[in-house]
Amino acid sequence: MSSEPSPAVVSPGEHWRSYGPLDLHPILLHAMEAFNEHGYHGTSVRDIATRVGVTVPALYYHYENKQALLTTLLETSMKDVLDRCRAAASEAGDDPLPRFCGMVESIVLYMANRKGMAFLDTEIRSLEPENRARYVALRDYLQHMLLDTVRAGIREGAFTTPIPADAVRAILTMCQGVANWYRTEGPLTAEEVARRHVLLSLGTVGYAGPPFGGGTGADIGADVGTGAGRTGRVGRVGRIRQQQAVREPRADH
Repeated sequence: MSSEPSPAVVSPGEHWRSYGPLDLHPILLHAMEAFNEHGYHGTSVRDIATRVGVTVPALYYHYENKQALLTTLLETSMKDVLDRCRAAASEAGDDPLPRFCGMVESIVLYMANRKGMAFLDTEIRSLEPENRARYVALRDYLQHMLLDTVRAGIREGAFTTPIPADAVRAILTMCQGVANWYRTEGPLTAEEVARRHVLLSLGTVGYAGPPFGGGTGADIGADVGTGAGRTGRVGRVGRIRQQQAVREPRADH
């Protein structure tokens, strides 16, 4: 068994939109960097130990093997995004529209702010069967959280997609992709990327309310909930969209 240190996830007092420096044990931090640079199979335990500045036996004291490092990183990442998604859903309340928007926003913000952790999802193929099954169960839990919200929105008339499961898979794939292309030095902030993905996700689930833009993802959900799609009034976000065009990113972003 490994005597691995407890990895850090979002702290109970931290808001789901807040991101400080990544707080990982140095061994995990350097393993993450090495896996992202060279791939799991292209990285040796000795490579990681050299980066950390410890001997291989010292590294093995904390982690049983290279597989334990990857498993810990992937599970830590998924538990963090799950915690943030649950917090966003709880903050939004029972109305499926703002709940959906907050959940999508939380996922995209994670992909943009924790790119190094999120990008490791591509190494799921390197997990051993037992570890892979445990990680997939966590990922499926996130998918079902979002799917339950979309189905609730369909029942209430907020969403019209006839294929909610496919829509949710498409949304999560799109959100995961942010970790591949987003750059902090690009023309869009993480918050702007999240807002745009909320808009795209609403289109994917068949939201047929008034046009809108601006605000946070959760704000969008709250505002369009009072818009023409439900009460015949254009919400605050709809007025913002009428007053201000959404800035388009450069093609090389």
